[in-house]
Amino acid sequence: MDKRTKARELAMQALYQLNVQGSELLERLYDDFLVEAEKNDFVRKLAFDWTREAWENIQQCDKLITDSTIRWQFSRLSPVDKSILRLAVYQLKFCPDIPPKVVINEAIELAKKFSTEKSGSFVNGVLDAVLKKLENRAL
Repeated sequence: MDKRTKARELAMQALYQLNVQGSELLERLYDDFLVEAEKNDFVRKLAFDWTREAWENIQQCDKLITDSTIRWQFSRLSPVDKSILRLAVYQLKFCPDIPPKVVINEAIELAKKFSTEKSGSFVNGVLDAVLKKLENRAL
């Protein structure tokens, strides 16, 4: 598995843990989860950086997700789908070095691996809408 793909997987899992257990976990996340889950320092650091930065920008990410989910309440999203979307929206908005196509494809793969049968297409639709909103703001 590619190192950045592995880092995304770990970051999504860490965001899930933060969503379920609360912000207090962030301080212990590196030592309690990432050190045990991954031996590679680069992957561990990248996963932690993405997790921390996504969590710090969670309100902006959640607003973009909420504004892009048609006929679906944010509160009804599964914690897994929410974590995948939060990471992807963070990367679309704050990581210009990562091509949007890569962010969306990786999020779809995470949804296929960790969520329901229909989550991949749902994630794709939401992220396409988010990307259009971000591109329209940049004009």
